[in-house]
Amino acid sequence: MKKASLPMTPWGQSYRIAFFSLYGATLLAAMAWLFSSFHQITPDSQAVIFRFGKPVGVEHSGVLFAWPKPVDRVEVIPGPARILQHDVLPLQRSEQLKGLSPAQYYTDAGAGAGYLLTGDSGVVQLNMQIFYRIKDPLRYVLQRPHIDALIDRLSQRAATRVCAGRDLDTILVARPETLRNDSHAAQERSRLRTDLKQMIALDLQKLSGSDNDPGIAIERVDIASSLPDNAVAAFNAVLTASQQAEQNIAQAKNDATLRQQKAQQQADRLIQQAEANSSEMHARAEIATQTIIKLAQARADGSNPGMLQRIWREKISSVLSRAGQVITINPGNNSKVILSGPDAQASQSSSTQLFGGIP
Repeated sequence: MKKASLPMTPWGQSYRIAFFSLYGATLLAAMAWLFSSFHQITPDSQAVIFRFGKPVGVEHSGVLFAWPKPVDRVEVIPGPARILQHDVLPLQRSEQLKGLSPAQYYTDAGAGAGYLLTGDSGVVQLNMQIFYRIKDPLRYVLQRPHIDALIDRLSQRAATRVCAGRDLDTILVARPETLRNDSHAAQERSRLRTDLKQMIALDLQKLSGSDNDPGIAIERVDIASSLPDNAVAAFNAVLTASQQAEQNIAQAKNDATLRQQKAQQQADRLIQQAEANSSEMHARAEIATQTIIKLAQARADGSNPGMLQRIWREKISSVLSRAGQVITINPGNNSKVILSGPDAQASQSSSTQLFGGIP
């Protein structure tokens, strides 16, 4: 004979439901807690495992099993081959002005915010981007909250030192009016980035091995240099004036060359004309003096004694024809000969008187 089951009271049913609900929630929580121990690490990441707050190891890509919290804690960070980028905001003028009160905008602090002093007493703005990778995951995780601030301070220090050791033209490195702009500008910009990288890496090396070591390595530094807004207009005006001056100089050189060519041509014409006149005058002089030269030669060697009389007879008629009146006197006596010129001969052609003593 079977024993009859006692009917369940409402309180018993409530206890039963509560028990099974708590039991199911416990199983679900246990399963969730168990499955939370598995972590998927991507190929470009790595994981640092902390056990009771102490780092115990580093795991790379793959499936990672770690005890759930509060036993183990897993922090996923970028892998060693991944390049991280950081913009150095404290170097920007807008960021530095945020830390000033409205009354400080018109003081030296507001005027110099965001500017770096160059070696030739100029000012320049630098926008820097730092690219780095993680070389020590444990130290990186420990210093992770302070790494950005550390990079900002080191970048500001390096930028201040580099700008103070260069003049403004070397920092800007892009001068369109310079003839060697292409190759020289590329070399100067590369050298500027290299110096900034080396200074930041040297400061990080000094922290290596200490409790402040961030565990990172600088890979590259990119910069964008610029001038203050009010200085850009001034530099553009100077550049425009220098270009205009170069154009004026080139035009003046062309005009000077043209004038020099014209002057040279005129000088050549004058020289040629003078040489022609000189040759002509020399020829005339030779013709005019040929008779005298022959007479002097004949008198010197006595070869032609009657040459003088012959020349006199040839020339006297032309000489006397130009005179209005000629009176000749014989030194041996008082006889005279009056010869009238062409005008007198025309009027007194029949009244010419001849006296003795004509030689």
